[in-house]
Amino acid sequence: MSYVALYRKWRPDNFEEVKGQEHVVTTLKNQIKFQRIGHAYLFCGTRGTGKTTLAKIMAKAANCEHPVDGSPCNECESCRRIAMGQATNVVEIDAASNNGVDNIRQIQNAVNYSPSDSRYLVYIIDEVHMLSAGAFNALLKTLEEPPEYVIFILATTEAHKIPATISSRCQHYDFKRIPRETITDRLAELLERENVPATRDALDYIAGAADGSMRDALSILDQCIAFNLGEELTYDRVLETIGTVDIDIYIRLFKAIYAEDVKTALEVVDEVTYDGKDLAQFANDLIMFIRDVLLLKLDPTFRLELTSENIAKLIELGKDMDENYLIDCINSMQEAAVRIGTAYVKKVMLEVAIIKLCKPSMQHGIGAMEKRLSDIEKQNEDIDKRIEQSLQNISVLPANDGQAEAVKSAQPDISNQVAENIASKYPAAKVNELKQIAAMYTYICDNLVMPSKKFLKQGMLQPTSEESRLDIVFVDSHENKTAIEFFSRPQNLENTQNMISEITEKNIKLNVRKVAEGDSGAEAQLWDLSKLNTEGIKLEFIKN
Repeated sequence: MSYVALYRKWRPDNFEEVKGQEHVVTTLKNQIKFQRIGHAYLFCGTRGTGKTTLAKIMAKAANCEHPVDGSPCNECESCRRIAMGQATNVVEIDAASNNGVDNIRQIQNAVNYSPSDSRYLVYIIDEVHMLSAGAFNALLKTLEEPPEYVIFILATTEAHKIPATISSRCQHYDFKRIPRETITDRLAELLERENVPATRDALDYIAGAADGSMRDALSILDQCIAFNLGEELTYDRVLETIGTVDIDIYIRLFKAIYAEDVKTALEVVDEVTYDGKDLAQFANDLIMFIRDVLLLKLDPTFRLELTSENIAKLIELGKDMDENYLIDCINSMQEAAVRIGTAYVKKVMLEVAIIKLCKPSMQHGIGAMEKRLSDIEKQNEDIDKRIEQSLQNISVLPANDGQAEAVKSAQPDISNQVAENIASKYPAAKVNELKQIAAMYTYICDNLVMPSKKFLKQGMLQPTSEESRLDIVFVDSHENKTAIEFFSRPQNLENTQNMISEITEKNIKLNVRKVAEGDSGAEAQLWDLSKLNTEGIKLEFIKN
């Protein structure tokens, strides 16, 4: 005898064995018990949720000679014939391959003859949304005025494609995705009957991979049993069999992404590729992983189909991450997943997507900007330390005395100390000197430290009529948004101002100014500095 797949062998043959669709089961059983059977039903839902199974059980129950609490007895002649596929009164039609007007006209002709050996003539039309417009029109008349002995059960995965004239004449039932725990319990029950040992976490993972489809779960289970014949089905063996990735891989990858560690992130991609994983599916699973991190970040008690151990890992991972950053990552990976799915070399597209995630400067979302600012703040702390160290070697010159005296041992406020030292050590810059400082813009930028060096290069120093003041002028554009935000912070502006004062040996003040994008006149002024006549103006620059 040939082997029968699990999803066929253990297809429910009564209402009680159908799992996860209690709202549909209860209604249909009551209709059978109280003889309130309708003439047309529309079963809608994703694959593997029990639409065809319930249609067959309904056909048996409607024609059963001795129904038990609304369910078929599975013992009478009618039930046995229907179960064996030998009943002439139950007709299954695949609308995907029988979708023309002629196919429906055959039904119209057949319904004129009542069944000779049963109560009802049942037509089960699967994937009914595949019928042509003409076929739907032909079906409409029969649905509108059917003989009392005819029942139509229409099943579809795309209810929105069903014409309103058809769906309005049917009782509409929505089949839900089957809960993960329900699928796990069903798998455990069937494996006990099959006498196959398996761990609970292995079955739970299969249930999660099935994405709410009982049929998918049984097909995956079949594959795992075949690969591990004679051995207990464990979590690791399931991962190895179906080629999916352990959650720890996603944790390691996302830690590297958040730390902007491109090398480690790409090593994980290499590892996944070497293991033969489907990279398109890997990208989709990464999206779901980041989504889980986001949901647990918003609410640690959020119910996810994960083990308590993995939930704890994800909560810890997302502890220091911003919600906007996670949303940006999801959006970026969603766009990449579309390209990866159609790419000839999927690995390259996945690597590009991962590199972009590792480089917030390549992204334009709010979360990416906030992460860049967070990184800048950390860099600022380092800058403050470096400035503090450099101040140890700066002497304070009294206003009316040419001789230096040592800095007092007291611990003054650092920012005030910097300002006092510069004010004492360097004279205020004059207008002509400001022009020369602006003309030496590139030199000044190159002698600054990060991140002031990076952001100052995005703008231009501009002299003003106000003595001792320079404007940092930026074109108000998306590319300069982070730089403008950086210099808009008083501490950052003051640090940069002090560094420029030390480089030029002139006490200056800085101000941030923006010009509108596309303002050609304002933009042109930024480059007029190269035409300034600085002859005869000499500044002594610090050489160390």
